[in-house]
Amino acid sequence: MRSFLRHLVSTTAMLTLATSVWAADSGTLPSTVKQSLDAAKLPNDAMSIAAIPLEGQGMAQFVNADKIVNPASTMKLVTTYAALELLGPTYSWRSELLGTGPISNGVLEGDLIFRTSGDPKMTIERMWTLLRDLRAAGVREVAGDLVLQPADIRLPADAVPFPDDGNDPSKPFLVEPDPLLTNLKLLVLSSYGESNGVRIHLEPALPEVTINNQLRLLAPVNSCPWPNVTYGIEDNGSSATITLVGALHQGCSVQRYMSALDAPTYTGSMLRTLWRDMGGAIRGTTRVGQPPGKARQLAYSDSPDLVTVIRDINKFSNNTMARQLFLTIGRETRSPADLDDQRSAVRSINQWLGSKGIQPTALIMENGSGLSRIERMTARDMAMLLQQAWKSPYSAEFIASLPLAAMDGTMRRRLRNTSVAGQAHIKTGSLRSVRAIAGITRDANGQSWAVAAIVNHPAAGASREALDRVLTDVYRRAPTDIATNR
Repeated sequence: MRSFLRHLVSTTAMLTLATSVWAADSGTLPSTVKQSLDAAKLPNDAMSIAAIPLEGQGMAQFVNADKIVNPASTMKLVTTYAALELLGPTYSWRSELLGTGPISNGVLEGDLIFRTSGDPKMTIERMWTLLRDLRAAGVREVAGDLVLQPADIRLPADAVPFPDDGNDPSKPFLVEPDPLLTNLKLLVLSSYGESNGVRIHLEPALPEVTINNQLRLLAPVNSCPWPNVTYGIEDNGSSATITLVGALHQGCSVQRYMSALDAPTYTGSMLRTLWRDMGGAIRGTTRVGQPPGKARQLAYSDSPDLVTVIRDINKFSNNTMARQLFLTIGRETRSPADLDDQRSAVRSINQWLGSKGIQPTALIMENGSGLSRIERMTARDMAMLLQQAWKSPYSAEFIASLPLAAMDGTMRRRLRNTSVAGQAHIKTGSLRSVRAIAGITRDANGQSWAVAAIVNHPAAGASREALDRVLTDVYRRAPTDIATNR
């Protein structure tokens, strides 16, 4: 752990380079933003703002923009934009099923190999299609073992676990990247109040997961209230027990997403479960290993392209996919000197930023998702990154991956019935003591701006209105305006 932190500190020191092209802050907080901060009892210096005109109009604005802050999930913008340029928009991941023996009368006389390349979007639906293609290849039964071959991803041995406040490791946003990750390691637990009791449905129905249903059935109601259901989970990696306590009215239902089991157990069990549901059988055990050279491909599945993957990451702020993508960047740009793919990704992204003339003074990347207490950036550097993204050949793909204000993703409930609705593509960020927005927005003249606004303060949770008003202030600007006290 100490060596990992030392590495991050040394990385920051190396990145303390030349001063940005704007030497100092300019402008003041817009009056509406200041009023919102005052109402939330937040000091003015808790917010950092950088707004850069992208089409020659207006004047750039920087308020506390060189303050080193935690950007939360807006850090995903660095990872996804870097991925577009370093990997290419058509990059994809391949997952394969291979056999080590001949197929005779529907029986694979050997082992079945599942080989992954670290696909962050290998869903249960795609896994089912992959196995269907195995059936089409003539396999009905596997005489040998199911062998899981992990992706060539080198995880850092000294990574610092994320200290989550909720004390619930089953939360989907906490799922760690893994060389054998599939279906984001998710379980969907649905409860239905029926006439004879509360029925539970688990998807996928893995035998390693035991359900202890203690839910009571209540009388039917005209309108289902918020469900009174709590979930407890005991998970040792190779098996898990989920206990449901509370009550559910007849005719009502509730659904919960959670994560359990380690990645090899989950992936192996899901493959076996889906194959069994198709009428197939595997006689041997499940193990992790490398296939012999004679294994031949029987079926494969290519992931959606990178443009589709980054859309999922940014629209819905998917931490696990972002972290898997970050490690993929590291793997694809790995040098012999890199100890692991985390360090490789940090090195490659820093070099890439330098090649674009972006000289961040305080960038610290831990996992590229923003799910971190130690990642750091400035609002100025974030806006400069977005300015470069605007000039990129892949700008349309990148901007379209961001949530659209008042319409979708994590911005779907924000800025409704305002002038900014549908005008701003904005990534959000949220951690304890952090709230942030960053993206591309337009003013009333249809001109585009790169905007980053980040609040770091124990009461940051109350800053949503102030952050939204940063965008409405940009919208109202005349061609030569910066923020004023109006």
